[in-house]
Amino acid sequence: MMFVRRIAVVGTGYVGLTTGACLASLGHRVVCADVDAGKVERLSRGEVDILEPRLAELVAEGLASGRLSFVLGASAAVADAEVVFLCVPTPMGVGGIADLAAVESVVDETRDLLPSGTVIVNKSTVPVGTSIRTAELLRRDDVAVVSNPEFLREGSAVHDFLNPDRIVVGCDQQDAAERVAALYARLGAPTVLTDAASAEMVKYAANCFLAMKLSYVNAVAELCERLGANITDVTEGMGYDKRIGQAFLNPGPGWGGSCLPKDTHAMLQVADAADFEFRLLRATIDTNERQRQRMVEKVRLAVTGKRGGSLSHVRLGLLGLTFKAGTDDLRDSPALAVAALLKQAGAELVGYDPALAGGTDLGPVSVVDDPYQAAKDVDALVVLTEWPDFRSLDWARLAETVRQPVVVDTRNILDPDVIRRAGLTCTSLGRR
Repeated sequence: MMFVRRIAVVGTGYVGLTTGACLASLGHRVVCADVDAGKVERLSRGEVDILEPRLAELVAEGLASGRLSFVLGASAAVADAEVVFLCVPTPMGVGGIADLAAVESVVDETRDLLPSGTVIVNKSTVPVGTSIRTAELLRRDDVAVVSNPEFLREGSAVHDFLNPDRIVVGCDQQDAAERVAALYARLGAPTVLTDAASAEMVKYAANCFLAMKLSYVNAVAELCERLGANITDVTEGMGYDKRIGQAFLNPGPGWGGSCLPKDTHAMLQVADAADFEFRLLRATIDTNERQRQRMVEKVRLAVTGKRGGSLSHVRLGLLGLTFKAGTDDLRDSPALAVAALLKQAGAELVGYDPALAGGTDLGPVSVVDDPYQAAKDVDALVVLTEWPDFRSLDWARLAETVRQPVVVDTRNILDPDVIRRAGLTCTSLGRR
């Protein structure tokens, strides 16, 4: 039997809004708080600014059922809450360590308002030791602090929440940990109950491992090019090994987004503070930085026919600008990182992304509403985000639009034969 809980969720970004809407869909009563008055008003009307499949639908259902509501400020949300989820930003701070200012601000604001017996849940990605720090700031022996890291992928956050691989709950107070774990009972997922420090470490360890896997496959792709092997066949052969798996084996322009960059740097800071030289993780980050420059060199060679050729006044059409397909998130986008390097090399950039409106201000890139407009009179088309829409473009029409018949596919999503039949040359990663 699942008990309905009164839940407060502080923060309505990707994690907070998904957490609130999904917990409401499971039958709990959820109040979501944010500091942005305009955003609270829009959400109260069912208007969701985030591009995330099914999220707007769940918000609308929660509002209609009365199980979901939105308020301005954390103070207004916690007065009768049994469980309070902290889903506020923890961006990369000075030196790479996570900035906990938002977490500490919420704790300070709500300290005296929390009912006795409330459980505070750190859902944001936070360094090891944050639960202890939160408890110290609270100065409330009658309020427990629990670590419950999220494992949500942008573009599939709702699916991931409702179909989790595991639920991780960390707290030294068994009853508080079990209360939080019980919130997810209907999902039937494996549950790991542990101490707070271990739960906090799980999140960083998982994300850093995925980053290492991506850097590794990008390095293998480069080696395949030098040896005449095919990375697609190599990763297929690797992926059938159950110890490895198929996920995160696609080469690309480097990893980015709101999680992996800040989590890898934060983990390095944690390691340094513990007097541990994490060479493998440092190499993972260095490999990722190098990968972006390698994409520029691929474009340079494809356009000019020689290594080190000048990109000055070369016009490039960029297909894909968000950090991954299925989202409108531009934070730490590898596509924009590569674009910045291309601009630095002298190229003129026009870009298209299915999630962005034409005229969006992206600095070095002039954003247009149509992929065919992005291809007009360019010296090369460069695929930087893995939107499946790009596979179904009329490549023969694009071939008639471009100035030079060159395509650089940094995501390996296009069929090279289709591109060649359209009259274009196709350069990809890890293939002859």
